[in-house]
Amino acid sequence: MKYINKILLTAVVLVCGVACKKSFLDRPSQSQISSENFYKTTDELRLATASLYGGSPWGVWHHEAYLPLGDILSGNAFFAWSGDWVQLYARTITAGNSVMQGGWKGLYNLIGQCNTVINSIDKNAGSTISLSDKNAALAEARFIRGTAYYYLAMLWGSVPIIEDNSKLIKDPLLQRNIVADVYKFIENDLHFASLNLPSIDAKGRVTKWSAQGMLAKVYLTMAGLGQTNGARNQQYLDSTIKYAGNVCNNSGLNLLNNYANLFKAQYNDNSEVLFALQWATGPSVSWEEGNLLLTYSPSNDINPQKNGAWTPLAPTYDLYLNYSTQDSVRRKASFMMNGDIYPELNAANGGYKSTGQAMKKHIIGNEKDNNSPSMTYTASIEHDALLRLADVYLVYAEALLGNNTTTSNAEALKFFNKVRTRAGVDPVSTIDMDVLLKERRIEFAFEGQFWLDLVRLSYWNPTKAVSLINDQQRTTFSYTNGVATPDPSNVVIVPATIAAFTMQLPASELSADPKLADAPVPYY
Repeated sequence: MKYINKILLTAVVLVCGVACKKSFLDRPSQSQISSENFYKTTDELRLATASLYGGSPWGVWHHEAYLPLGDILSGNAFFAWSGDWVQLYARTITAGNSVMQGGWKGLYNLIGQCNTVINSIDKNAGSTISLSDKNAALAEARFIRGTAYYYLAMLWGSVPIIEDNSKLIKDPLLQRNIVADVYKFIENDLHFASLNLPSIDAKGRVTKWSAQGMLAKVYLTMAGLGQTNGARNQQYLDSTIKYAGNVCNNSGLNLLNNYANLFKAQYNDNSEVLFALQWATGPSVSWEEGNLLLTYSPSNDINPQKNGAWTPLAPTYDLYLNYSTQDSVRRKASFMMNGDIYPELNAANGGYKSTGQAMKKHIIGNEKDNNSPSMTYTASIEHDALLRLADVYLVYAEALLGNNTTTSNAEALKFFNKVRTRAGVDPVSTIDMDVLLKERRIEFAFEGQFWLDLVRLSYWNPTKAVSLINDQQRTTFSYTNGVATPDPSNVVIVPATIAAFTMQLPASELSADPKLADAPVPYY
């Protein structure tokens, strides 16, 4: 079976090249892959959709916003030497914050590329291509577009919905659309994907299980939208149970046995991964076209070319406190502490012994460790997952908890405890919302998830979401002889309010399109 990453770089060269443009209002590039002489065979459709899994379509968001918005903003991580990152940590975010601008720009860049592929397939797909193959290609692009809009909705709420970027040439000024319609648009994209993607495909490509898992996550989010009285919409909870339950019980997929292996390149695209970014590597990969997470490494000694360890993220003391002594597997795979030994990093020189606290996930070692001579510190070969089966397991358990205070539902416990026992942690006999949130935070630390979990909670239980943020011990810590001690902090943390869960609009976008400041309007 041909792996998707083997054709990725060619597709990126053909399709991409708009990552550095100033605004999402810019029209995506028109190139060979979207012209009338393309899209004539199923192979050409597959080449077009392969370009949407990594490279420059994802590069800006992945490098500039993915972990800063998911883990620094949420209180999982800290880095003192970037002013814009400190703004996220301290909740002093200005409209000119580069992380916020990169997140917005990067996601709309990705959406523009998806729109180009979708509209070009609709317009130019050859008559010899079967309807099922055409719809499968459209489903891939719509899955990725729906996922991008999901991030936008979770971060900014009401945002403009764009389906055809070429129309922006005549009318470049857009208003935002109401958040309920943004979620309806996401739902429509993912529902189409769930109906038209195959159950099995080439390694690295999304399937109907990917779409149903993501759709379940969206329905769980929609269940709380506007439900500020502490009870979620049961209809959407039931839809979550339907789709998540189908993935859990009927996909035939299983968790990877070893949690730590999820974040090693030799296990890229394993059976637990429902959607992962596919990155090309090598010195020919341009800036923000490759996986740049190795620049978060704590030491040049464990990086390719012994370089690039520029912005090591430190775990916060608050994150550390969530891990029990028994939960050592996930802790050590998620972040390093002073004295931790990692034999797989810089293995040729006897491994790596950590001298402090730093993110471990995504730090996969140097070119020798990975048997990849062309690997660079700006083009890691890790295919980092944005949706894992463990996520769907916990979404399913949460939907089964529903509006109950606690549950001992056998189905909820079955899949909740699969996540725990894989990590070597004792199973539980009851679950509640606090237990679920803590489990998600531990399982997905440094995977860009925790802020989204808090936003989801804020929709239906704003008081709890605000208190979870404000009760954090947001500081770094030292670790000596098995004792963790919080460090003194000179960062003043601004108390959160419910407004903190919706990011302000980037100043650069408001300048380009003043209508974004207008009240959101319906899309449907």
